[in-house]
Amino acid sequence: MKKIIIMLFSLLSLISISASVIIPQKLLLEDMKPVLQKAKTYEKFKVIYARKAVPGEIIKTYTADGYETQNTAGEGDFVVKNTTDAKEMYILTKEKFEKRYKYLKKLDSKWNIYQPLGKVKAVKVDSALTKRLGVDGIDFSIETSWGEEMTVKKGDLLVSPLDYSEVYRIANKEFYETYKAGK
Repeated sequence: MKKIIIMLFSLLSLISISASVIIPQKLLLEDMKPVLQKAKTYEKFKVIYARKAVPGEIIKTYTADGYETQNTAGEGDFVVKNTTDAKEMYILTKEKFEKRYKYLKKLDSKWNIYQPLGKVKAVKVDSALTKRLGVDGIDFSIETSWGEEMTVKKGDLLVSPLDYSEVYRIANKEFYETYKAGK
């Protein structure tokens, strides 16, 4: 009986593994670039809190709908905390951070307040997009620019900076809490 239970659990894990796909960043960029070039431009309007990261620090990102991804800080990186209901946190390299945010003022002894500067192209994850990506009806994730897995759900948005250097997910609720249609 014990062997049968172990075999069932093994079989179930194989089934759940095969039902999920991770799309590599390079392939995602290639496939999404033409779609994103035609997509609407959005501006981040809500201030963020940020602090210098401690090298080796691991930040796990949680949105209102659960776990999204994680990242390990390197030298010079920043930890960003969005001012959404979820207060999701993530890591940005110094280069990305300085392109996307402008210092406003000190919040407290740990965090500073920054104004967003960045604009993105965004596409909603719907049936047409999942068909294009070859993952319609399948749970899927994307590989981030830093090599981690990032959860993607229908209704989320796949976004890219205007230089099309990467594609990442922003959960639906958090996207509309922080972005508005650009000019």
